[in-house]
Amino acid sequence: MKIEVLGTGCSRCQQLEKDVYNALAALDIAADVSKVQDIKKIMEYKVMSTPALVVDGQVKIAGRIPRKEELYSILESSK
Repeated sequence: MKIEVLGTGCSRCQQLEKDVYNALAALDIAADVSKVQDIKKIMEYKVMSTPALVVDGQVKIAGRIPRKEELYSILESSK
C-alpha cells in the first residue's frame, strides 16, 4: 500500500501524517508513507484544500482531518 499525505506543512497536515502512522501501527498494516509538500504535485491530484490523504493513487480525504474510526476504515479497506 502506498500512502501520501498532501500538505504544505501546516499543523493540520502534520497531524494527519501522525494519525496515519499511529493508525498503521495500531492496525499492524505495512505501508509506504510519504509526505508531499510540492504544490505542483498536490495540484496533480486536483486537491484544492489540504490536508489530503491519498491511498494507492486515489484521493480518499481532502481539506480535513478524518475521525479515527474513518481513518481506520479507509486503511483497512485498502489493504
